[in-house]
Amino acid sequence: IDDGGPAFPKSSYRDCSIADGLSMRDWFAGQALAGDLASCSEDATMSYQIAAERAYAYADAMFIERAKEIPNE
Repeated sequence: IDDGGPAFPKSSYRDCSIADGLSMRDWFAGQALAGDLASCSEDATMSYQIAAERAYAYADAMFIERAKEIPNE
């Protein structure tokens, strides 16, 4: 699965490496999860597993949309 690379990469001044940290996919999923849980929808009783699956489904949909070419206006 393409995770989009690091969401908040930081370079190290000592060895010029990059600390990956959180992937963009994880960031998108976390944002979707927070919104989904805060919405107080009728799905408030969903299991943690279902909530996590939905969050990653939203994240994957974000990657599909990001991959589309934007037409020139």
